[in-house]
Amino acid sequence: NVGALFLYPQRRIVTSNARVLSKHWGGRNLDDSDFFRARLSLRLGQWSYCLDLHGDEASQLKRNKHLEVVVVRSKDQIGPVVADAIGTLLASKPDAVLGLATGTSPLPVYEELICRHRAGTLSMEQCSAFLLDEYLGLDREHPELYRGYMRDVFTDKVCLSPGRLFGPDVHAADVSVACQSYEQLIRDHGGIDLQVLGIGSNGHIGFNEPMSSLGSRTRIKTLTVQTRVDNARFFGGDVDSVPRHVVTQGIGTILDARHLVLVAFGVGKATCVAQALEGPVTAMVPASALQLHPHVTVVLDEAAAGQLTLLAYHKYTYAHKPDGQGL
Repeated sequence: NVGALFLYPQRRIVTSNARVLSKHWGGRNLDDSDFFRARLSLRLGQWSYCLDLHGDEASQLKRNKHLEVVVVRSKDQIGPVVADAIGTLLASKPDAVLGLATGTSPLPVYEELICRHRAGTLSMEQCSAFLLDEYLGLDREHPELYRGYMRDVFTDKVCLSPGRLFGPDVHAADVSVACQSYEQLIRDHGGIDLQVLGIGSNGHIGFNEPMSSLGSRTRIKTLTVQTRVDNARFFGGDVDSVPRHVVTQGIGTILDARHLVLVAFGVGKATCVAQALEGPVTAMVPASALQLHPHVTVVLDEAAAGQLTLLAYHKYTYAHKPDGQGL
């Protein structure tokens, strides 16, 4: 539903119920300026959400708006599908900015990228990468700090310079200020071209737990008991060793990336995947906010896709994609 066109300045207020509103100084006729915003009203359940975009942004949305679900037989096939998308991006933009998620879900992707690097078919040396989140309260040398973990499992193995790998400064004197600085650092690099995401069993993306604002930015978050239990496997099975607090990119920050790629495998992710993709957009399922993004690719194995109502349709559309159409 495309409503009337209004002139607005660039400042926006994003409220916690995901209604995106423009703070304006009063409407003027469109021909008074070269710039305008297109208000796109989307009817989502009982709420009417408004997304305000510049004219050129609105055109980009119109060209690219889609959420594609790719279902493969096993998790071993997830890596090549996502690596193809990253490879295509790097071919056109060697200095692309990637967003990297941690946890086990993205590992097939990173393993495939490492294989292609070693085979000489992919270079990431000019890339920059931003971590999605980081634990708060661990010592600088703790092995479970995500910056060190990501270097060990991925970035050092594809020759991505440590100076091009960025994460929130969780050891800063004022972490709240460091969160704002991280947002600015992302903007200074031109934004994230492709963000890799996993999904938690409670529907979180990053460490945005249920009831996180859909417009949130990088900030400190408290982990739920379920997330700490899920992550205890990385801390020797000891849930008490899992930090209670983290710094995470907000949902609003994540939605700023130009292409979102969510990966999930295993029957344990089937419920949250179905809620995120086919349920209402709600803060109770943070990953459902991906439905609002103009370019999302979700890559699942059969088990993780098992509760999707439209599973057969997703398989059919992917099998019959036009030649040359990428993710």
